[in-house]
Amino acid sequence: MTEVWSQSWFWPAVSVIIGLPIVLLVLSELYEHLRRIDHPAARIVRLLRTVVAPVAALLILLSQTSDVDVDANWTRIVATILGFLLIVVLINGLNVALFVSARKGSWRDRLPSIFLDVTRFLLIVVSLALLFSWVWGADVGGLFTALGIGSIVIGLALQNAVGSVLSGLLLLFEQPFQLGDWLDHGGVRGQVEEVNWRSVHIRTIRGVQVVPNAELAGSSFTNLSRKGRPYSACETVTFATEDPPHRVIAVMETVAADLPHLSPGAAPSATALGAAQYEITLPLSSPGLHYDAAVEFHRVLWYAARRAGLHLDRDYFDDYNTAARRREHLLRACSVLHCSVEQVDALVDRVSAERYTQGEKLQHVGEVPEGIRIIMAGLARMIVETGDGARLPVTDLQRDELVGLTSLTRQGINASVQAVTEVEALLVPVAVLDELVAARPELARDIGREIDNRRRLVVDAFTAAGLVLPLSSRAIAY
Repeated sequence: MTEVWSQSWFWPAVSVIIGLPIVLLVLSELYEHLRRIDHPAARIVRLLRTVVAPVAALLILLSQTSDVDVDANWTRIVATILGFLLIVVLINGLNVALFVSARKGSWRDRLPSIFLDVTRFLLIVVSLALLFSWVWGADVGGLFTALGIGSIVIGLALQNAVGSVLSGLLLLFEQPFQLGDWLDHGGVRGQVEEVNWRSVHIRTIRGVQVVPNAELAGSSFTNLSRKGRPYSACETVTFATEDPPHRVIAVMETVAADLPHLSPGAAPSATALGAAQYEITLPLSSPGLHYDAAVEFHRVLWYAARRAGLHLDRDYFDDYNTAARRREHLLRACSVLHCSVEQVDALVDRVSAERYTQGEKLQHVGEVPEGIRIIMAGLARMIVETGDGARLPVTDLQRDELVGLTSLTRQGINASVQAVTEVEALLVPVAVLDELVAARPELARDIGREIDNRRRLVVDAFTAAGLVLPLSSRAIAY
C-alpha cells in the first residue's frame, strides 16, 4: 500500500490546509494596520484576503483532481477568475504605488492622465492575452492580428479622432508643458488642468478652454512657466500730453512696487511709449497673478495719479481736491494744528486733500515724509517689520490722528502706514508746518509726545508677539 504522504495530492492539500489560514491571518493584520492609518493600499489587501487567497487555494485543490471524474473546464474557469483578480490587483497596486501616493509637485503628480489611461489599457490587453493563452490555449497571435486589422479599419473611419489621440501622445512624450504650466496659444492664456485622449483643458479667467491636441501639435504656443525668471506682465496706460513723463514714470513705479504679487527681489519698471502712453512691466512670481496684479495696479494708480496732479486717461476733472474741501478739512484740523480760524483762508491753497484706496500705503519705511497727514476719514494701520522680515501690526490710526511725524526733523521713519479702508487725509507740507511750529511751539511738543507714544506702542506690539525690540531700535522714530 502506498503511503498517504507519497500521493501527488497530499502536499498541495497540506499547503492549503496550513498555508491558507496563515496567509489570511497575515493579510488580516496588514489590512487592519493600513486601515488605521488610512492608507490607500488597504482596499487591495482586503481584496487579496477575501477573494484572491481563497480562489487561489481552490485552484490548487482543483488542479489535483486529474484522477477524479471532474470536468477540467472547472479548473480553467477558476484559473480565469483568479487571473482576472490578479489583473485587478496589479492595476490597482501600480496605481497606488506610483500615483496615489505621489508627492504634490513631483513628476508622478504632474503626469498627464492620458499616459495613465494608455498604460492601464496596455497592461489589461497584455494580461488578458497571456491569461487566455496560458489557461485556454488561445491563439494570441491571431487575436492580435485581428485587433490590428480592426484598428486599421477603425482608424481610417475615425481619422480626425485618432489624429487627436496620436497628437496627444506625441505631446506627452515630447513634454513641452506639464500640468500646472501656463500656456499662451492663439489668444488663449491659462493654466493646463488636464491632458486627455483628444484635448488639453486650459483654465482661463473666463472658464475652461478645450483645445484639441491636433491644434496644439500643428501650431506654436508659448509656455509661460518655463522662462527661468519672473514672468513679466505688461500693462499700458494713458496720461495727458502735458503731464511730465518723469513724474508719470515715478508714480507708476511707486504704485507697482507696493503690489503684493511681485516676485521677491524684482523691481517693476515703467517706460514712455510716446503719444502720452506709458508701459509698466510687473515681474510676477507666476503668470496666474497677471490679472489680479493688473486690476490692483489700475485701481491704486487712479488714486495716486490724482494726488500727484496727473491726468490719467486724459481726465481733467477732479471734484475732490477743491478749495471748499480743503477749507472744510482745515477748519476741522484747527485744534490739531493749533491754528486759528483766521489762518485757514491763508492756508487753503498751500495744503492738499488726498484720498487713499484700501491697501495703499500712506507712509513707507525709510522715507522722509513730505509733510504731516491728518486723517479726516477712514481707518489706517501702522505696521513695523521684525528682524525676520515679518510684518507686525502696531496700532490703528483713525480720524484726527497724524501720519509722517518725522517731517519736522527731516528723518526717515521706521514704520509703514497702510489704508485698511478708503482714507481721506489732509496733507500739510513741511514748509507750512515749519511756519505753524514757529508761531505755536506747542504743536512741536504735541508731535514729540506722539512720537514717544508710537515708540511705546511698538515695544508693546513686540512684547505681545513674544519678540524683543532691539535697544538700538527703541530710539528710532515710528
